[in-house]
Amino acid sequence: MNVAAVPPVVAVSCGDPSGIGPELAVKARAALGPSLPFVWIGDPAHLPHGAAVAEVTRPADALSVPGDHLPVMPLSFAAPARPGKPDPANAAGVIASIDRAVALVRQGEASAVCTLPIAKKVLQDGAGFAYPGHTEYLAALGGVERSVMMLASDRLRLVPVTIHIPLAEVPAALTPELLEDTLRITASGLAARFGIARPRIAVAGLNPHAGEGGKMGREEIDLIAPVLDRLRAEGMDLTGPLPADTMFHAAARAGYDVAVCMYHDQALIPIKALDFDRGVNVTLGLPFVRTSPDHGTAFDIAGQDRANPSSTIEALKLAARMSGSGS
Repeated sequence: MNVAAVPPVVAVSCGDPSGIGPELAVKARAALGPSLPFVWIGDPAHLPHGAAVAEVTRPADALSVPGDHLPVMPLSFAAPARPGKPDPANAAGVIASIDRAVALVRQGEASAVCTLPIAKKVLQDGAGFAYPGHTEYLAALGGVERSVMMLASDRLRLVPVTIHIPLAEVPAALTPELLEDTLRITASGLAARFGIARPRIAVAGLNPHAGEGGKMGREEIDLIAPVLDRLRAEGMDLTGPLPADTMFHAAARAGYDVAVCMYHDQALIPIKALDFDRGVNVTLGLPFVRTSPDHGTAFDIAGQDRANPSSTIEALKLAARMSGSGS
């Protein structure tokens, strides 16, 4: 594919139409205008009442749409969208929107994918969705065995090794192979997508105080440290295992490019505490660029014009930068 020929247009999947996704798309377009072209893939009837829409047949058409109109590639859904009341009948449409966005990028018709929030249970109930979330489904669409979720903002980048599993299952799920794979994908992704040739990676321990020499758990000694030693010998810039409670103050963050954490909340709490409205979910290890706002469907405020588009705007900007189509 000739990268230079790819239109600088981000393909945006609609997310759950009963959540805040439709509102986010309209607000993001209003904020960005033609400066960052994107096309929303979904049912125009699901957008907020009165939204100015321009239906297009291909992403490149979005480049000529007036800045006060949202470029839309129409996709039929089975049911209307009732704000705050997700309907499993629309699950197949939500999945089809993701599929279409990915296909457009892989075919060279769009530069990157940005996904709006989904509700996994709704997809499971309505379409038998067999994946824990976007990250795993996108890996399947991309034909890779595994991808890595990274949360990013101007203040920090974080990668959880284990993601959507109960906390009680983390120690068993945390294997040397999984940790090594995560570290390799993270280092490769930062080099390929962020231009950091040899990223500085800080690695958290699993236990309080990183196990305190084995007094509060041996995962750091028996599992994490040997993996880090082996990869350091290959030339990777790794520090750790570190106590997680001292990794995220300003001076500590200045010492690394990304922090790798052992479980979901260990990674997501810091970024949501430090930069709640501007965090972006990035998937590393895919053969295409994918970002997403770092929040959920917010069914409780859907349809009330209260959704904050900041994270979606940052996700679109980062998608454009990572794909080389934006500054």
